[in-house]
Order: sequence, then structure tokens, then C-alpha cells
Amino acid sequence: MKNLFTIVIASTLLYSCGSSQTKSEATTAIKTQVDITKYGKTITETELKTALYKYASDEFQGRETGKPGQKMAVNYLRDTYKSLGISAAKPDGNYFQDVALEINDVPTVNISNNGKEFKNIDDFVSVTSSGTGVISASEIVYAGFGIEDDNYNDFTNLEVKGKVVLIKSGEPKKEDGTFLITGTTEASKWSNFRQQFASKRDVAKAKGAKTVLFYYPEVYAMASNRFGKSSGRMSLAGKADEMYYFLINTALAESLVKDISTSNTAKTITTDLKIDYKNNSKPLQSENVAAFIKGSEKPDEIIVISAHLDHEGVKEGEIYNGADDDGSGTVAVLEIAEAFAEARKDGNGPKRSILFLNVTGEEKGLLGSAYYTDVDPIFPLANTVANLNIDMIGRTDPKREKRNRDYLYLIGSDKLSTDLHNISEEANTKYMNIDLDYTFNDDNDPNRFYYRSDHYNFAKNNIPVIFYFNGTHDDYHQPSDTPDKIQYDLLENRTRLIFYTAWEVANRKDRLIVDKVAN
Repeated sequence: MKNLFTIVIASTLLYSCGSSQTKSEATTAIKTQVDITKYGKTITETELKTALYKYASDEFQGRETGKPGQKMAVNYLRDTYKSLGISAAKPDGNYFQDVALEINDVPTVNISNNGKEFKNIDDFVSVTSSGTGVISASEIVYAGFGIEDDNYNDFTNLEVKGKVVLIKSGEPKKEDGTFLITGTTEASKWSNFRQQFASKRDVAKAKGAKTVLFYYPEVYAMASNRFGKSSGRMSLAGKADEMYYFLINTALAESLVKDISTSNTAKTITTDLKIDYKNNSKPLQSENVAAFIKGSEKPDEIIVISAHLDHEGVKEGEIYNGADDDGSGTVAVLEIAEAFAEARKDGNGPKRSILFLNVTGEEKGLLGSAYYTDVDPIFPLANTVANLNIDMIGRTDPKREKRNRDYLYLIGSDKLSTDLHNISEEANTKYMNIDLDYTFNDDNDPNRFYYRSDHYNFAKNNIPVIFYFNGTHDDYHQPSDTPDKIQYDLLENRTRLIFYTAWEVANRKDRLIVDKVAN
């Protein structure tokens, strides 16, 4: 989350791949001698450290969304932008974008099948927060494993729109024990613990299922403990999920499909299923912080530089300071903002506008960024050129096989725009020579990091993104994620790289070309 740069005032050819530009011409190439590294050098270990020791101190109480510590955090960010002479992004001069949320208390749910009553928590749990409603179904659709893949599809000739759909965990195997989808002994994402919950849900939801019952007996006890008690889970106000999604136990599953453990064949089942769902959410108010530097030549084209301002708060008396997650990204955004502000003072302001966006509720489900993209974008998404998102860039990954410290994981840079990826690579070569590591950029990354930080809400709207990340460590989401553990020389290098990349995107002649489609 330090070379001489020459701004090009005479236009150059653009990078061309087919209808695009050539890689050697991907960045702007004009010439009045302006030392852009002068502004990059304003990003220093000392300033990053001073800011982070304040931002990730006990004073801010872990910055949990909606709590007093988070209010202190947004005030600190606002005051910092003011001190840098950077204006509010909103036309009314308010740095805060109010984000209306709901705390999702455990819903009141009654489920019966063929007259038999099943108990909330004991037999099923609601995995998402959905709207109050009643469902009566005289039939349900059993969709086997609930998989839609090039090599296997449970939904072939199966109509599920508006219906209750039952699926189960796992994926099919051949007689020799290898997995049908991969053709090897290695399972696909459809069996992965982290991935299958979301992957199977997303397929059913895209097909219009009204309700999904997911039978996953191996994790039911753990999940019922998580989802069956008030946990502070949140959602955007008025944005309850349109689809009901339940994890169910063996008793309920077998009341619907008696041989569910052995039967994989999709079929429609006649039954008398009733679900009565009452949402018990409570309102909560939080804030994004948005500051803005207007572009000198293309002010309507916006580059968003983001980081999430929240963390885990206080648990059982211990403060979760979140120095790396995402104090590191937050102070990086402030330092990048200062560098752009200094350039503007010298008459070298960016051609395109820069939005510095500190979002709330990331730890609660990417809520602040979802509010910005899905509810109230301050600037039209159609005018948004790219999102550079910074989430954890102050540490090193102890599991990384390469031993050099000066690295950074990049995720998403090539998923929507070849231009953005090439600019990123060239900016790194020109200025920093950090080892850019794409380990987690793989579409089949079992960690699903591409979907787990705020850039994703921009990417799903076909806006090119880069997610900057150092990987997890033993202090991830622990009270031990404190400022003394941060490696400030790396934080400085990484922040400078992001500034230089943003500068290149902001000052190139033409807007980035989006040559791929969001997934």
C-alpha cells in the first residue's frame, strides 16, 4: 500500500500491441528537464515512520469501523490533507464521504421441510445478510457439486432462476482417484477451502438462484460457530443480498436428498420447503476520506490511489493496531499525496486528476470501496482511468522462496490493461528496480487475494488496477502488528515506486487502453 525523469512536452507514439502501443513507447516522452525524483525523495523513512507511529498507536484503538478510534483516524487523515494544501474531493468541501452501514446481527430464521422443523444454528446458518422475506417451495433443484467449468458442468440443461438450489462441497473424481476437472491428483478451486464457498455461490447467483443451500459437513461446526453469533459483520445499508445463502447440516441435507453423500446427479425434487427469514441488522455510520488534486490538462480523467483506513479494533482488551494492515498503505497514500502536492507547487502538477481515497470497512467486506463504486462515486467511474491500491507494504513474507528483501507482490496489473502492466514495469526499471513478484496474480491463486482488497470493487467495473502487497506474516490480524515491526526502508522504496507509477499514468499522452474484460 531515483533517477532523472524528463517530462515530455512534445507528444510521442503510444505503446501498440495490435491496436495498442509499443512497449518501448509506453510512457510519456517529452523533454524539459524536470527532476521528478526530487518529489519522489520527499517520501522518506523518517516521515513514514513518524506518521505510522501516530496512526497505528494505541490512541487510535485499532480503528474499527464505526468506533471512536476510526473517527479519530478520519480526522487525522483530513487534517493531514489540509496541512498539505490538498483540497477535499467533494464539491461541498467536505473530506468525508458518509458511508451508511448495517451491523448484521444473527437473523431470525425458521426452516421446515415436509413439516419437519429445523433449528437455526443447530441445523443451518445464514452465510450472508439478506432481506426479510418468506420462501415457499414445492420443489427444489439439486445441482450436485454446483460447478460450472470447462471440463465439468453441473448446470447443463438445469434451470435454477428464482429457485431454491441445493449443492454440496467438493468436486468429482475418476475411478482411479484423480480429479475429473484437473485430470491429476491435485484438486481444483472447486474443492479449495477458501475458494469453493465464493465460487459456487457466485455461479448460482449469476444464474438467478433465489436461495442456495450448501452442504459442507466437514466445516459445518466451525462455520456455525462463526456465523451463528453476533460477530460485528457488516454490510452496506439497504444492500442486503438478494440471494439467501445457507450452510446446512447433514440432517437437513438428507431430508431433501437422502443419498446426497453419494449422489452427484442433478435433478429436481418435489418437496414442501418453507423458509421464514427476518433480518436483524442495526444501522451504523462510517466515513471514507477523499482528497483531490485537479489535473492541469485532463482534469476529468481520474487516477484513484487508495488504502483502507480501518482495522480490527479492540478484542478481549487487546488493541489490534494494524501497523502493516493497513497503516502502511495509509501513510504511503499520505506521502504520495505530499509528493504530488510539492510537484504542483513547482508548476509540475499532474495532467490528470488524482483522487486520494482512504476507505472504511475493508475488514468488514470491502464496504467503503463498494460504497464509492456501487453507491456514490464522487467522480464518474467512466472517467476513472486506474486504481492503484495499497494494502500491507511494510513487511516481508517469511514464506517467500526468494530471499531478497527488496520486493513487492503485484496483483491485477495485467488483468484489464496491458498498458498499465507495461507502464508499471517500465516505471520500476526506470526508477527503483524492486523485484516485482506476481506469485499471487495467478487466476487460480487459492488465497484469492485479487478479490480480497479494495481494488476489486474498481476492477469489477472494468477499471484497471494494481494491488500492492507484501504478503501475510505471523502478525497478520494479530495485536502484534505494531509499528516497530515495520521495515521502513522497504516502505520508503515501495511508496516511491507507487508514486512514480502514478506519475507515469497521470502524465502520459493518452488514457490507458482497457483491452481485457473484468472477471
